[in-house]
Amino acid sequence: MSTLPVSHTHAAEVIDNTVEEPGTRAPLVLNLTTFAEVTTTVCRVAEARRAPKAWYIAFALSLAVLGFLGFCVSYLIFTGVGVWGLNNPVMWAFDITNFVFWVGIGHAGTLISAILFLFRQKWRTGINRFAEAMTIFAVICAGLFPGIHVGRVWFAYWLFPIPNQMDMWPQFRSPLLWDVFAVSTYFTVSLVFWYTGMIPDLATLRDRAKGKLQQFAYGLFALGWRGSNRHWHRYERAYLILAALSTPLVLSVHSVVSFDFATSQLPGWHTTIFPPYFVAGAIFSGFAMVLTLAVPARELFGLKDLITLRHLDNMNKVILATGCMVGYAYSMEFFVAWYSGAAFEKFAFVNRAFGQYWWAYWIMVSCNVITPQLFWFKKMRTSIPMMFVLSIVVNVGMWFERFVIIVTSLANDFLPSSWDQFTPTWVDIGTMLGAFGLFFTLFLLFCRFLPMIAMAEVKAVMPAADPHNPDHAHAHGHAKHGSAH
Repeated sequence: MSTLPVSHTHAAEVIDNTVEEPGTRAPLVLNLTTFAEVTTTVCRVAEARRAPKAWYIAFALSLAVLGFLGFCVSYLIFTGVGVWGLNNPVMWAFDITNFVFWVGIGHAGTLISAILFLFRQKWRTGINRFAEAMTIFAVICAGLFPGIHVGRVWFAYWLFPIPNQMDMWPQFRSPLLWDVFAVSTYFTVSLVFWYTGMIPDLATLRDRAKGKLQQFAYGLFALGWRGSNRHWHRYERAYLILAALSTPLVLSVHSVVSFDFATSQLPGWHTTIFPPYFVAGAIFSGFAMVLTLAVPARELFGLKDLITLRHLDNMNKVILATGCMVGYAYSMEFFVAWYSGAAFEKFAFVNRAFGQYWWAYWIMVSCNVITPQLFWFKKMRTSIPMMFVLSIVVNVGMWFERFVIIVTSLANDFLPSSWDQFTPTWVDIGTMLGAFGLFFTLFLLFCRFLPMIAMAEVKAVMPAADPHNPDHAHAHGHAKHGSAH
């Protein structure tokens, strides 16, 4: 096994499993009838001696951009935040824009894993593993920015609830401190949830491993999993409890992030619509990023039989629904500003649309409100190139949404004499791009060395898992390498 083989069949491109027929359930796994075939399809990515050339090219590019992030952050620390384009009154710009953007990206993984699991949506099984991984990596990227935007990073420990006997710091009533609790809790629970779900699959890789190093590494993290009834019972109980813990976090984390703005007195920020509006936007951008990752991954690693058109179609429907929510929130912001009768509030929103940052506002509206409406048409929802392009467009729009909310409100505040224009520097842009380098470097390493698909969960939704199905004995009789399941 010198290189990763291509997909054994291209029939998944022909079979349309998005059609609902009365009395029959559309298949979620195509062309794979036995558990052993599922195991082989997923494990061959991690077991191959060499990854596809495209993986090496992508990894080299990501690593180069990550190196540039290290340079930009080092330059920032040794020189000071003056290397950013910040001014008075625009004290927040690309730093907090990127923080809110990456926290939002991390929402889809937990939503797919926890909420869809609790609602018994079986289509989640093909995409939940790398969606959870995406959550972990996105929150790591998000955590970078609060640490460096304080200027003196050696005092970043002030963010934490240290003993406050000097009555100087931290300000316990500040929503920035709430962020520390919300994001760190979200990261911890998501990490445990992701790892717990991987334990049976790590045991499968351990049992199939041929090298001693692989056996040791996978065996260490498999925690002695043997697939006994007791192990499965405790695993399923723990997974259910973690799903229940994660579900309120999906709603709470971005609500708390929105309080950074909503609890202020600044026009454009001081609005009660922010918590639900931010949560809808986070799910919107998170699902778009899952789609951006899923389309190349299924092509590159031969996973079209497991990540089918039905999975992609369902994600596109969620993007459409949350995009409509975001569009409604945009319109309600203008209505609330008008209905409030507050002159400052009215000016803030008119200025967003027609002021100095009009171009950013209309990019946001075009990407987040207009383009997702194409998903009303099934032809668009099932077109691989179209959904890939639109997923990138949505993420561009959601980044601009955070930029518009933060910068336009700060640049034109109560006093016209203090207004100023924000212009990003090369360090601003380099740090933003570098975060993507960090994200894709981590994700590519995950794809190469860990199971991208939850094998145990996929097998559970296959017809062969039903003991009354004629294929049940056949599937188990041929699952030589799936003993851990």
